[in-house]
Amino acid sequence: QVQLVESGGDLVQPGGSLRLSCAASGLTPDYYAIVWFRQAPGKEREGVSCITTDGGRTYYTESVKGRFTISIDKGKGTVYLQMNSLEPEDTAVYSCATSRFSIADGCYSDENEAWGQGTQVTVSS
Repeated sequence: QVQLVESGGDLVQPGGSLRLSCAASGLTPDYYAIVWFRQAPGKEREGVSCITTDGGRTYYTESVKGRFTISIDKGKGTVYLQMNSLEPEDTAVYSCATSRFSIADGCYSDENEAWGQGTQVTVSS
């Protein structure tokens, strides 16, 4: 019933930029936020950034502050992640997910939430 579809992943050189999109449909007031996660081989999935579904609040993990910007187009039901000054360490599969949790101290989701299939971001020279 809730569907999330990511797009925008690509191969980019260090220092380059990408904009990821998460198209969400079927959301209800039960979903407080949308979260961008990423997972690289051998690493745990981490919450990168999140935004409340009304667009009023955002959160960024320390490693992307100043480089990434999350936004939402409520009319389109789409969440964007603008990624600038990309580094090889940003290479990962990026996924978006719904969240019923507060984002005051981080971005959280779990297996009971809706998840997209992910989009590959590769930063390499």
